[in-house]
Amino acid sequence: MTIPAVTTVVGAGTMGPGIAAVLARAGSDVRVYDISAAALTRAKAAYDLAVKVLEDLDAQRNPGGSVHFHSELATALDGSEFIVEAVPEKIELKKTVLARIEDAVSASAIIATNTSGIPISDMADGLAHPERLIGMHWSNPPHLIPMIEIIRGDATATAVQEHLLKIVEAFGYEAVLEKETPGFVENRVLYAIMRECLALLEQGIVSQQDLDTCVKWGIGYKLSVVGPMRLLDMAGLDVYENVSSYLNAQLNNSSGVPEMITKLTADGKLGMKSGDGMYAYGEGEVAAKRADIVQGLVAARKALSATKPV
Repeated sequence: MTIPAVTTVVGAGTMGPGIAAVLARAGSDVRVYDISAAALTRAKAAYDLAVKVLEDLDAQRNPGGSVHFHSELATALDGSEFIVEAVPEKIELKKTVLARIEDAVSASAIIATNTSGIPISDMADGLAHPERLIGMHWSNPPHLIPMIEIIRGDATATAVQEHLLKIVEAFGYEAVLEKETPGFVENRVLYAIMRECLALLEQGIVSQQDLDTCVKWGIGYKLSVVGPMRLLDMAGLDVYENVSSYLNAQLNNSSGVPEMITKLTADGKLGMKSGDGMYAYGEGEVAAKRADIVQGLVAARKALSATKPV
């Protein structure tokens, strides 16, 4: 068995519908659970959109896949072989949900948590069988970013990691194996970039628009084709040694939240969800920007998929 016959996605928020779409398209019978009827209604619409995106990508599709939405956890977990927990990033909530999942599934079922940074070992604390809990961090949007971080906790069994690796490879995603560290690899790198970007903004060095242009084309364009370690080889390690000898000391190394962010959030300016943030959005602009981003990601994935790995 590579693709689980039955999968349960616990949590129908931002990530759940996209995860369900990928797994169903791979041939699994997917059950999506949420305690909120409103969340399930939104999830059904989000799932339909994710399927359209996957069809546009012409992503892998295997026979037999399906999706059903449930408001009863026991029903959603009945007979499930693979569970993806995707509830909000609150450790006590996750631990409560994971304990309920553990009590309801068979001893052979794999339980994966889609946390973006909470240590797996902390969530496993108190479980009767912590050896079958493993981190499975999907990148948002999960149906568009074909990479998953796999993170073992202190108690995670090697066989569970190997099984999850085969599942991920079976639906055509790249798996990244990592040791446990706060934030994991993707978010540690991303937040380091964000910290420096916000520092440059606060210092008045550059505008939001020009910063986005610089990172998108000067950094992102290259890194979408060549990873940072390969880029070092391209540039020359001697060049990096020379530049980092004076530049690293000038980079931002603050440990707190940037003042710009705290002021904006205090004013209720949360980004696209509130219509104002680093940018202000006019009527209908948020939906248009989101559509542009999805189209861009689809085009970029098609282009990158057509090239050999570098």
